Amino acid sequence: MISSIPPPEVQPAFKLKVEDLNVYYGDFQAIKHAALDVPENQITALIGPSGCGKTTFLRALNRMHDLSPNVRVEGKVELDGEDIYARDVDPVAIRHRIGMVFQRPNPFPKSIYENVVYGPKIHGIRSRRKLAEICERSLHRAALWDEVKDRLNRSALDLSGGQQQRLCIARVLAVEPEVILMDEPASALDPIATSKIEDLLGELTDDYTVVIVTHSMQQAARISDFTAFFLMGDLIEVGATSEIFVKPKDKRTEDYITGRYG
Repeated sequence: MISSIPPPEVQPAFKLKVEDLNVYYGDFQAIKHAALDVPENQITALIGPSGCGKTTFLRALNRMHDLSPNVRVEGKVELDGEDIYARDVDPVAIRHRIGMVFQRPNPFPKSIYENVVYGPKIHGIRSRRKLAEICERSLHRAALWDEVKDRLNRSALDLSGGQQQRLCIARVLAVEPEVILMDEPASALDPIATSKIEDLLGELTDDYTVVIVTHSMQQAARISDFTAFFLMGDLIEVGATSEIFVKPKDKRTEDYITGRYG
């Protein structure tokens, strides 16, 4: 009898690779020698107590810290093998490829339509037909089209909080990024709006790689494929979400997940 040989495990492709990342606010080191591989077309959640460095790490992934004069970033962040901090790399081009959704909805004081097509216009698209297609496609992807298709010329500020956040997601999608960073995108929303955002995230991984900061361990367990635990600027543990929450390897991770601190 010929015994069957199990197929080798398929190793995930990594969209982002972070090596020896250090971030300083003046003399204060907020991130210490962090290393993380971010799998492509998956959701990676960053968890940890308030002030542990989650958002600081997230902002380093698309050079958002370049906009703050007192912040210094050292180390390497690779996007498809290219170091985004190399001297010849344009940070604006990086933010085109790696979009970001912030904690609180921040729609522009413009119409719903103008919010969505703002990025494509900046990148040179002028065709009204093309812009209309981008607007509809992006709002569909953000699960908002059916709610706003008859009032695209209305102010985005008239939308509810949850709708505004999905509009901000549509605005990011309109420039067709490869990675979407999200900084606690549902923390200011009610449970129904939060549920819609979470459902949307599950659909986005068909086309995008997502990295999300969340203060909710329940949310991380529900939506993410991989989880990274931060504590006082250190990246303590990374692994499949099912393993991190069921059988963490580090006692500090277990203590945080079980509510002993944080």
